Amino acid sequence: MKLLRIGPPGDERPAVRTEDGRTLDLGPVTADIDGAFLAGGGIERVRAALAAGTLPELADADGGRIGPPVARPGKVVCIGLNYRDHAEETGAPIPARPVVFMKDPSTVIGPYDGVLIPRGSVKTDWEVELAVVIGAPAHYLETPEDAAAVIAGYAISHDVSEREYQLEYSGQWDLGKSCPTFNPLGPWLVTPDEVGDPQGLTLRLSVNGRERQAGSTKDMIFEVAYVVWYLSQYMALNPGDVINTGTPAGVALGLPDTPYLRAGDTVELTVDGLGSQRQTFTNA
Repeated sequence: MKLLRIGPPGDERPAVRTEDGRTLDLGPVTADIDGAFLAGGGIERVRAALAAGTLPELADADGGRIGPPVARPGKVVCIGLNYRDHAEETGAPIPARPVVFMKDPSTVIGPYDGVLIPRGSVKTDWEVELAVVIGAPAHYLETPEDAAAVIAGYAISHDVSEREYQLEYSGQWDLGKSCPTFNPLGPWLVTPDEVGDPQGLTLRLSVNGRERQAGSTKDMIFEVAYVVWYLSQYMALNPGDVINTGTPAGVALGLPDTPYLRAGDTVELTVDGLGSQRQTFTNA
């Protein structure tokens, strides 16, 4: 099942994309796709409504803006250096434990919204990632196998980063990760039954039509289930929270002769089964 939100920022309408390509209005089921919806059995209610055939088609869905598939995430938790080839290209040691940092939830925007290059930035970089959306409270999970029960679904995440801010201006990474518009998410929240094995997905990213990243989630150092379990040992994960699980090699930081992003550049991202994104960058 593919859940999405359509409409202008702050006024999105919840919807579901059917297998035959129709977009149905979830207004009869919920006012929005958010933490409360996920915590309250919202996905099961959508399944029941689909089975009953009671959802109307959403008018003008094809031409409307697509927002992030989850409204107002409580937090965005990120895993750094989670692909061996990415750690190697940046000159970092392979981590023995997940590298965890936080990203301001207000960075989350729609998958086709424009991204702002911060004023004075010279090292705005790209990162295609698999995002995990939490669907049930998780704190002190017993084992990684327990993670499946608290995952609502998956989405494409673009963890845009300003490397000078991240690595040269501060002793922690948040400064270079939390600039406005730095986390396009979506287009869909795809439920686990439709995704299958999250460790078997291909991720790709191109800049101005030139492929820069091509990796697979099978190459994660710490797999999705382990990441969710690990984080739950240190923080309470809540419905609607987003976890960015890391990026494969091919970022500008790891390619010395590759320019960083500039105004007018267009970035396109895809992940198997999760759709695609496209953003054009402009100066703030």
